Amino acid sequence: MARRPRLNLPDIPQHVVQRGNNRQACFFNEQDYAVYLDKLKEYSALCKVAVHAYVLMTNHVHLLLTPSTPNGVSQLMQSLGRYYVRYVNVNYARSGTLWEGRYKSSLVDSERYFLLVSRYIELNPVRAGMTAHPAAYPWSSYQHNALDRKIELLTAHPIYLGLGQDEASRKQAYQALFEHQIPDSSLKEIRDALQKAWVLGDGRFKQQIEQQLGKRVELSAHGGDRKSQWYKQSQDQQL
Repeated sequence: MARRPRLNLPDIPQHVVQRGNNRQACFFNEQDYAVYLDKLKEYSALCKVAVHAYVLMTNHVHLLLTPSTPNGVSQLMQSLGRYYVRYVNVNYARSGTLWEGRYKSSLVDSERYFLLVSRYIELNPVRAGMTAHPAAYPWSSYQHNALDRKIELLTAHPIYLGLGQDEASRKQAYQALFEHQIPDSSLKEIRDALQKAWVLGDGRFKQQIEQQLGKRVELSAHGGDRKSQWYKQSQDQQL
């Protein structure tokens, strides 16, 4: 089956996931995380991509990005990926690929889903059983979005800014969002959109994207994924 082309539009947020080949580790010590974030900051500025949220897990990364150009996210991920693979290969005396093929991405409806995806990203360590609360995990944007740590690579999205009139009230409101679990139905929506390189949004948003792209962005009722239920569940667990 041919690979589905990515949906890239300027000024529309994207949820991006890139994972290690065969689920192998991508980060081995604290310096690795720091190098990745430093280069994420550098290349996001060069490619004119705003970074709103992230989490660096042992064997994969999640990013919430808004590009200013149609190809900004692709350029960012290619540049960052190439640099980080060279860095790992040199420092750990290895060779070959590090990443599992192409990164996965989905367009995100800002009004209804932006904060949901941000929470989904920052809750990854909790779902993985690594911490009881996102505040205890050092390698995510929760440290900046909800707490007092300043992370310069991050850019506040208008939806986040709308949480309060000042920084303190926004952080308090953002923390309050984590008092509620993300419903299973919402988790499935996010994972399905990523797996299919699709659109995460309501009908109005999908119609808007279709008009901008000049093509359908939703599977027809008779089409879709014919893969086994086991395969779908295994992919969901990776995301």
